[in-house]
Amino acid sequence: MTFKSLFTTSVLAAAFSIPAFANAADQYPEKPVEFIVPWGPGGGSDLLMRIVSKHLEEELDQAVPVINMPGASGTVGLREASRRNNDGYTISQIHEGLLIAHYSGVTDLNWDDFDIVSMMTSDNSVIVVNADTGWETLDDMLEDVTASPGEYRMGVTLGGIPHLWAVQFEESTGTEFGYVGYEGTGERLRALAGGHITVAIEDYFSARAFVENGDLNVLAAATSERIAELPDTPTLKELGHDLEFLVTRGIVVPKGTPEEVIVTLESALENVANSEGFKTDIENVGGTVRYMNREDYTAYLERNDEFIKNNAHLLN
Repeated sequence: MTFKSLFTTSVLAAAFSIPAFANAADQYPEKPVEFIVPWGPGGGSDLLMRIVSKHLEEELDQAVPVINMPGASGTVGLREASRRNNDGYTISQIHEGLLIAHYSGVTDLNWDDFDIVSMMTSDNSVIVVNADTGWETLDDMLEDVTASPGEYRMGVTLGGIPHLWAVQFEESTGTEFGYVGYEGTGERLRALAGGHITVAIEDYFSARAFVENGDLNVLAAATSERIAELPDTPTLKELGHDLEFLVTRGIVVPKGTPEEVIVTLESALENVANSEGFKTDIENVGGTVRYMNREDYTAYLERNDEFIKNNAHLLN
């Protein structure tokens, strides 16, 4: 082959490969996108991310099946997600619990081991107790718990965000609980309703059915303002405790996912977050739509990473 023919062949190959690559990005997704939710069925992450999945399917025109992979403070599923091909056909979900698990030594994974896409929701957290305690107010609980340090059991995810909340709550209220570890919200709430533990700090939409059934009582909202569905329930700040317990949930993909794919997912999720149907579905389960694009969500995670790094010692 002459130099001229070799040169011509190379140029033609390059010319055809560029559109082929562009077309592949344009056609994404061409098959279902698996959504690894690293928590068990029935909890806040599961309920909210199933709503995200349903609406994302409409935007992408492809199935987005949810795969629950609980374990080790949510890090079993995230470990699997981090190992998946970075081709856009696996997405996953993180919240502040991953940062706590990282700095408390549960996992070497952290949020920056993934490519960030967008934040989607936040929770309204509450102090909730087994109704058989007879406690109707926070003062009712504090009086009994203060008198019997360590006797009453609080459900947490050991090394996770509920663990840090529990420590902060104890420090602010001058109380001491015995901790019982559970992997997720659903498991913890069932234990609370069954009387195996006494108190927990949970997102309200996950606890609502138990509250409405009379199994649990809400003593205080761990939010900046009163929750619309609980207008008579005071916030911790109103009761003299400068505490707010917030969980935000966002979407990530394996590190090295092509930029074009991330842009497609980010745009689709923004459309989801802005749709009235999505907002209604999220509000119907007691959640709040809180969208942040990739840049803003990354900045949020950087700030929280610094805070949690400086406070993880409280879990030791």
